[in-house]
Amino acid sequence: MTDSLHAPPVHCLLHISGVSVDFSRSRKNVESAEARIGKSHRQIERGAGKTLRQTFSPSMKVSLGDSFSLHVRHKTFLGMRIAHQDIVFDTEDMFRESRERVELKKLAYNKSHKNFQIVVELSRNATTEAEQPVSSSDENRELQPTTDEIIRICPRFRILVIGKTGVGKSSLINSAFGVEKALTSHDRRGDANIDTEFISEQNERFVLHDSKGFEPGEEDNLKIVQNFIERRKNMPALKDQLHAIWLCFEIPRAGGRLLETGTEEFLTLKRDGKLGKVAAQLFVKVPVIVVFTKFDMLIDRLDRTLEEIGSDEDAFKELVKNKADIELQDVCIRPLEKFAGPGIPHATISTKRNHKETLARLIKVTEDHVRQNFAIEASVMTSIAQRVDPELKFKASIEVGKKKYWKVLVSCAAFKDRTMWDCLYVLHTDIVAVWNFHDPHHYLHSPEFRKLMVNMVNELEDGPTTNPNQTIAGRLSIVGTIAGILSALAGSATPIVVPIAAGVVLARWVYEVYQLSRVVLQRFMSYIVDLTLVLQILHLVSESQELSPRAIKLAVASYLASPTSEEVHTRIQLYDRELTLLARTDRDILDKVIDMMRLYSINAEAISKLRQDIPAVASAPDEPWEENTAST
Repeated sequence: MTDSLHAPPVHCLLHISGVSVDFSRSRKNVESAEARIGKSHRQIERGAGKTLRQTFSPSMKVSLGDSFSLHVRHKTFLGMRIAHQDIVFDTEDMFRESRERVELKKLAYNKSHKNFQIVVELSRNATTEAEQPVSSSDENRELQPTTDEIIRICPRFRILVIGKTGVGKSSLINSAFGVEKALTSHDRRGDANIDTEFISEQNERFVLHDSKGFEPGEEDNLKIVQNFIERRKNMPALKDQLHAIWLCFEIPRAGGRLLETGTEEFLTLKRDGKLGKVAAQLFVKVPVIVVFTKFDMLIDRLDRTLEEIGSDEDAFKELVKNKADIELQDVCIRPLEKFAGPGIPHATISTKRNHKETLARLIKVTEDHVRQNFAIEASVMTSIAQRVDPELKFKASIEVGKKKYWKVLVSCAAFKDRTMWDCLYVLHTDIVAVWNFHDPHHYLHSPEFRKLMVNMVNELEDGPTTNPNQTIAGRLSIVGTIAGILSALAGSATPIVVPIAAGVVLARWVYEVYQLSRVVLQRFMSYIVDLTLVLQILHLVSESQELSPRAIKLAVASYLASPTSEEVHTRIQLYDRELTLLARTDRDILDKVIDMMRLYSINAEAISKLRQDIPAVASAPDEPWEENTAST
């Protein structure tokens, strides 16, 4: 229990108006730094000599108990790569000094870290505001990413996976959520516990509960599973509730038995509503999705059986598909419906490389049923957690955008008095959070990547040069174009040079205060669509591996080299010319952004085929951002 006498006051604030870093006594060659308070990040620009200096407008607010640090990037010995260092501040000491020096109108908090001298400037009224409650209007003026609130309500997609040993649970979890090591418990016999929460460092947006299934000799496990589901249903917070159950079976051979006695009983309970809403309207039904695994083994077996039949390749594939559908109905669907009733959601999957699109169908079914039974935060988190279906990332990005910032680009009061850099930052943070890459070094939040994206938007000012209706006309052309560009760039051993360099000076408009205009609307629309499409290509090339600057630059360079980037800007400019500023509405702007995102999206099946044609980026040597400083 928390000791209320020592609990920090909830509304204590200090306003940080600037930070300067002097590293002249250090041998380290500092490239950049960010001030970080929780999930809020602000860049600190290079100053004269070996210094960094940044004034914050609006100021950064830090509460007692918040984490406040400087994230510093510097070159290692010989400049071969970029290293990272976090310098953590003691916020209690900052508050203590502010109270002791209350007579000063402006306070400079000094900190020495090795050979770094750091000065944190506090605004003129910081000491008085540190002791006064913050009004709700002040809090509402803060630019907070929408995903912060979603993650607060539902930080992880919570799933129970049931299946006996050997059914393929580990491979399923690894592939669906982009982790390398199986989180299931059957490798630790005698230590299985359904209440254990498995969370991967490679993907913190899902939490797994594992059950070994209803094998012979494990009759008590049915009761364990049922009790677990009931307990989770009764938990009041969405984050603690169980959002979905995957019930896994290996596809049996013709004549083989699909269901064990315990599984039949479980499905009967589901059919009769014993696992769903029984006593209180607050209880929700937990979606149970049946997963038939190792589909590739069925296809391989049918290939061997039917190979003597003479036919062309396309006809043979169609024959195998039809035979597979018939066998699945006989050995899987009919036995399932006998006990579960008609209409129970199911998916047939394989985790093999050439069948990865089957996982996307499973994820779509799961997200759809989570959406039907839970608050929107749970379905958005389902899409965020998964790493196989880019179309669901688009869908979740739209859901997040419609909640706040995207739907009010014409009338957003929150952007008033903010710099364009800050406004774009909150849009950037939301989109990157939805795609949920394995990015432990925060490259996608780095100043280098953000500069790349901002400078990409500058291309708008050159004016339209093509008619978008006469170039790429559909998704298949997009896929083919991207495939050729990626193959050429990824296969090269030379450093990837992005036409719009990260090291160049940002345009002046980035530092201007937000004002509604035709140009500003164009920039915001372009930033949203450009960033989303770059991340779609990054999803293709990264394959859930840890991100590197090379992989990110490859995605940016491929997007810029494709006709798509020019078309996006052209469509935005042509749309802008069709309407006067007064004729625009938030609904029109939102609809146009969504239409363009959908037009250029690539589905999971196309992604799966593309990956077979491009070199693995993870196997290539990495390269630093600064190789990217020369424009072409």
